Amino acid sequence: MRILPAIDLMNGCCVRLKQGRAEDCTVYSRDPVAQAQVFREAGATDLHVVDLDGAFAGEPRHTQVIGEIVRQCGLAVEVGGGIRTQAALEALLEVGVARAIIGTRALEDTAELARWVKAYGGERVAVGIDARGGFVQTKGWVETSTVRATELAKRVADLGVAHIIYTDTATDGMLGGTNLPAMQQMAEAVPGVKITASGGISLPEHVRALTALGCPNLWGAIVGKALYEGTTTLPAMIAACR
Repeated sequence: MRILPAIDLMNGCCVRLKQGRAEDCTVYSRDPVAQAQVFREAGATDLHVVDLDGAFAGEPRHTQVIGEIVRQCGLAVEVGGGIRTQAALEALLEVGVARAIIGTRALEDTAELARWVKAYGGERVAVGIDARGGFVQTKGWVETSTVRATELAKRVADLGVAHIIYTDTATDGMLGGTNLPAMQQMAEAVPGVKITASGGISLPEHVRALTALGCPNLWGAIVGKALYEGTTTLPAMIAACR
């Protein structure tokens, strides 16, 4: 399993939201490229980026700065937030991101997602599933659907999607560890898909607990707030994967 430090972008800054609430925002850096460099120098090989403005607006707002991160930092960057059209998807892939993460659109239009996977490949078109109580949330966690997270995962796996980023929104930003039963259920529901866990992962023991689940397709873990607030360090989290 690998560790993906997170950069959440709002108004050009690196921020963190508590449980996805725009009104509960902390700014950690006003230079996202410099922050990505810090993560690379600390041992990161991958980076998870969320365009929060894009998630709330329904279209990406930080494609240019994300392109700068890719060009200057040499990391495998995955990006989510507001990717609801093919033009938005293509723009991100053209600036060199490793994976574009489709969220709301994956639930609302499976046929369109299938076309994107066919056109760009299942490795480059990932799906982000955000859930509370096991049910999918959409539009920047503003709405909760009646679709179970594992049901959506099976749908997109059947289309050839190779990566799912699964966030338990109740634990996100809370630093108390992730929802282990939910992560295990997700991994077991789609054994052929690489699962990246997100939400509350803040200490090496949280990483070791994920590894102890014994799910070979638990591919990665996203760490955000804990790195910015000094709860842990990136080298410590990477070491816990070994």
